[in-house]
Amino acid sequence: MAVTGAILIGLGFSPLAASGLALIANTAPVAYGALGTPIITLAKVTGLDEMELSAMVGRQLPFFSVIVPFWLIWAFAGWRKMLEIWPAILIAGVTFAVPQFVVSNYHGPMLVDVIAALISMACLTAFLKVWKPKTIHTSAALSGRVDNSKVDADPDEKPGGAAAFSGDGQRAVLRAWMPWIILTVFVFAWGTQGFKSMFDTRPALDPQTGVVLLDPTGKPKTEANPVFSPVLTFSTIHQKIEKVPPVVPQAKTEEALYKFNWFTATGSGILLAAIIGGLLMGYSPLTLAKHYVKTIWVVRYSLITIVAMLALGFLTRYSGLDATMGLAFAATGIFYPLFGTLLGWLGVALTGSDTASNVLFGGLQKVTAEQLGLSPVLMAAANSSGGVMGKMVDAQSIVVASTATRWYGHEGEILRYVFFHSIVLAVLVGLLVTLQAYVPPFTSMVVGGH
Repeated sequence: MAVTGAILIGLGFSPLAASGLALIANTAPVAYGALGTPIITLAKVTGLDEMELSAMVGRQLPFFSVIVPFWLIWAFAGWRKMLEIWPAILIAGVTFAVPQFVVSNYHGPMLVDVIAALISMACLTAFLKVWKPKTIHTSAALSGRVDNSKVDADPDEKPGGAAAFSGDGQRAVLRAWMPWIILTVFVFAWGTQGFKSMFDTRPALDPQTGVVLLDPTGKPKTEANPVFSPVLTFSTIHQKIEKVPPVVPQAKTEEALYKFNWFTATGSGILLAAIIGGLLMGYSPLTLAKHYVKTIWVVRYSLITIVAMLALGFLTRYSGLDATMGLAFAATGIFYPLFGTLLGWLGVALTGSDTASNVLFGGLQKVTAEQLGLSPVLMAAANSSGGVMGKMVDAQSIVVASTATRWYGHEGEILRYVFFHSIVLAVLVGLLVTLQAYVPPFTSMVVGGH
């Protein structure tokens, strides 16, 4: 979103337009962001199958991957201008939505956004080679409203982007694209299961003979690699907390294990990509280290907040708070699919993260769904799908948007602009989830049944 906002500013869009459009666009892909981290975390918190959750979200968000491009152009240029370019909008939306569904249902959550985005951009570019609108819309101003927003001057800004481009266009373009190409390669590699298995696991050996152990099917057993993926056991609560009916069908003890897969974590791949990209662009290791430390200092409070929110999520699970709230919310009855979806929206709006919202409310969604006879997979997925629409109104995203567009101190105006869009889209997600919960043939889309 920060990159998109800065690009729009460079193209001449006003700060309000650049911020608002970037925030609205940053919705449907959010659940699979950071190599599928929200879905992966949701699976860990709820104990539900990761692939089923990925597939279920992939049967909700593709509808909005088609809707959001139309919504985006309508919000920017108005209804008539949107209709003038509807073929291009449809190509952009459908070619994102179809790969989003296919990858999420048949591969997993890790590479959904990467593959869908690449295919969508390629298809739209190819389509515009053979199709042109009757009129070219050249205005970068928002339609139907007074927009006096201006970019705040930056005394430290150094000229160079346009100058460098005019001096040597091809080299400038290659230099601009190189970090993203490197990042894409690393993100793709880090998202594959084969890469994760290579470092996170190792063959399980018999402690006495040193022979590789086999499972009942004759395949080698594996265990966590203590170097790249050590497992931390919190012995004070491990298997000492028991959930009993009516929270769960049968009494079950809770495990308290933390798998610290530090090398195959998303951030490690991004860090390595940043280091290699920086070195290839001519930065010295010392300069990169200084920028890294400076960045850590800038986001220090955000990091503390993220850690605290994740801790709070696990606290709600082990203390039984999610179970207690789930039993209470079960009283909403038939309206819960809509209510539960909006709960996911609220979680992201408050925490700024679809992952954090899943940690906070994932267990609650599962418990409530089981009490109401709904699919736990459906409602856990609804938490993530509803949450993506809250991404455009959370404080973190709005601050990032105002900073990227250099419109400092105008966060309130950005919030007022996107709030309507966020609420309406969240309600639409809730209505889709309600249809999937009760109304055929939408009920056949639910993964795992009831």
